[in-house]
Amino acid sequence: MTILQRVGKFYFLLAIPAVYGIFLVQQENKAAQYSIFLGIFLAFLALEALYDYVLKIPFRENLKKYWKPAIPYLALYYAMNYGFVVMVWKNYSQIGGAIMLGLFIVQIIVNISTHRLKNTDKTS
Repeated sequence: MTILQRVGKFYFLLAIPAVYGIFLVQQENKAAQYSIFLGIFLAFLALEALYDYVLKIPFRENLKKYWKPAIPYLALYYAMNYGFVVMVWKNYSQIGGAIMLGLFIVQIIVNISTHRLKNTDKTS
């Protein structure tokens, strides 16, 4: 977790291309769905920063106690990942969309297995 805390801050640098993407979408008069998707992504990043670095809510470690803050976090997480898959699949290439879907499935498997390991370690 300490490595994740140190390296995880660099994840927020993804806000830069997302904001630039919104600027490009507006400038090129593209469909509103692009701005909406990028807005969801930015909202997810903002909520992640708020929970992890400002409020320091340990909802990942104690979901029973902190289930209320986890609901909007998970909703944005799944909406963001859905957007990553669908936007690529529908607008660029089915192969790229399939790759994004595969990566999303791998991400879900890793998340489930690491959370299961955490819960198993606490009960031992």
